[in-house]
Amino acid sequence: MESHPLLPVLDRIAQALERLSPPPPSLAGLDAADAFVWHPAQGRLAPVAHVAHVDIGLLRGVEIQSRLVLDNTLHFARGLPANNVMLWGARGMGKSSLVKAAHAQANQIDGTPAEPGAGRLVLIEIQREDLATLPDLLALLRTSPRRFIVFCDDLSFESEDADYKALKSVLDGGISGRPENVLFYATSNRRHLMPRDMIDNERSTAINPSEAVEEKVSLSDRFGLWIGFHNCAQDIFLDMVRTYARARDLAIGDEDLARRANAWSVTRGGRSGRVAWQFVEDLTAELATAPHVGESTCP
Repeated sequence: MESHPLLPVLDRIAQALERLSPPPPSLAGLDAADAFVWHPAQGRLAPVAHVAHVDIGLLRGVEIQSRLVLDNTLHFARGLPANNVMLWGARGMGKSSLVKAAHAQANQIDGTPAEPGAGRLVLIEIQREDLATLPDLLALLRTSPRRFIVFCDDLSFESEDADYKALKSVLDGGISGRPENVLFYATSNRRHLMPRDMIDNERSTAINPSEAVEEKVSLSDRFGLWIGFHNCAQDIFLDMVRTYARARDLAIGDEDLARRANAWSVTRGGRSGRVAWQFVEDLTAELATAPHVGESTCP
């Protein structure tokens, strides 16, 4: 029987679509590192050889927040019960730095960082726009013997969308429950993950305003730990600067350091841990290139 002339064309289309579709997620290489970035389009976890982090002892002005996050992280790394964590509040006050620092601390053995792939805890970064793929990622991680923190930095929602409901479902556990070996950490500049005008709009247009607003802000309630970060005063800012300067062993007097740090914060329009770090970075380079005493500046 003669085949239909369109069959070869349909076969080529099917093969092309198969090549375009992402490969099934795989756990291959999960022992290669202690940090990964989730790439759902490729169905893979890309290893991160070195996580850029600061020592948790250098994070000043957030001591209470640090203790809460570190304790929760260490409990989870040891196989004890722990909570999903939301860190919200002022920009530049160390929210994401604290997550990475706690991860590094959990993977130390007698004060020494574990060999890559041998840490007790794996940090996986997921982008805000990929939250809809969280169920796929969790299904993949569920079968691993390792323990994971899935981390989304700068999480917020501008409007009701599938990502909002996907995250809410994951935090609730859904019908299959959240995997015992996975926690979700997120940072946000917004207390309830959405702008105030969005909440106010729901209140003004809904048939039952209180229920509408409750639905919008209920996502934050899914985090067992909900930790706030606030703008710092001048004395705390200077403590941050001094801590970073001591860690760098910078040759500068305290009075000069404070004066220059305050002047720097004025140019940035505010004080925060990020501004303190950026100032010390600039100062470190300046002092390293400055001529030494007795050294000629003439060519």
